[in-house]
Formats: sequence, C-alpha cells, structure tokens
Amino acid sequence: MNLSPVSGSTVAASLPRRHLMVAGALAAFVPAARSASSTLPQAVSLADELAAALRHGEPLVVMVSLEGCPFCVVARNSYLAPLRAEGRLDIVQVDMRTGRPLKDFQGQALTHEEMTRRWAIKLAPTVLFFGKGGQEVAERLVGGMLPDFYGAYLDQRLEAARKAVRG
Repeated sequence: MNLSPVSGSTVAASLPRRHLMVAGALAAFVPAARSASSTLPQAVSLADELAAALRHGEPLVVMVSLEGCPFCVVARNSYLAPLRAEGRLDIVQVDMRTGRPLKDFQGQALTHEEMTRRWAIKLAPTVLFFGKGGQEVAERLVGGMLPDFYGAYLDQRLEAARKAVRG
C-alpha cells in the first residue's frame, strides 16, 4: 500500500475508504473497552459452564479477549452479547493476559492466561465452540478484521457447533 501523498491529497486520502470507515467505527468503541467486558461473564468453571450449555442443547461459546482490543469490543458488544442477552446461548469470556482463576473442563485450577496458552491462541478476539467432553465442535473464529462478514462467519460456526452437540 502506498502511503505517500498523491498529487495534492493527504496520506489518509490514499488509504482505501473501507479501512478508514472500519478504523473510525472502531475508534468510537475504544473508550468503552474497559467497561464493555462486563457484557459477557468471565469464565469461572468451564466444566460447569459447559454442563449448563449442554442442558439447553447448545454448545458453550467462549470468547478469548484482550483488554483494550477494539476488535474484541465489536465482536463482544455487536454480536456475542446480544445473542447471550436473548437467552439463545451460553457465552463466557476468557481474558488473554490475566491471572484470574479458572477451572478447566476437568476441574483443574489454572488462570485465564494459562488456559489461553493451552489453547494456543495468539490473536484476539478468538471465539471457540465446545461440546461434550470439552471438545471443540466447530472451527474457531479468529480475529475481527472483516466486519462485513463477521456475523455470517459466526452463524456458520454456530450452526456447525449445534449440529455436533445435538447430533
């Protein structure tokens, strides 16, 4: 991408309009990043949270988030929190760089950060879908760079996860 001014225009004008629109939309969410994490409950016991989801015939959806991540704010507030608020899904959040205590699917005590490393997650947001035995039942939804398609990708993964859980 050429970022040098083009015949009297500014650097911003040479950026694709879509990138500027996405950046502007995300910038509006950045101040809310800290308070927004409360819209999804923090994972405490993955085994218990999975059991509750399976009782409803649904997968457990886990969003791995990073504080200050504007893409996480959009994924959380625009897609995942509304699904949870409708009562359609059990969704919890795991934070990449916190020492918050967590029990894994076997009841072992560890931290959110350790769980993130165990899952080998390197990019936030990452959304995971779990079924019986704590097995992943759909492809992970990694990143948030394609806001035009995020909802469709999320729907595809949810459909696959539901089929696996109800299968």
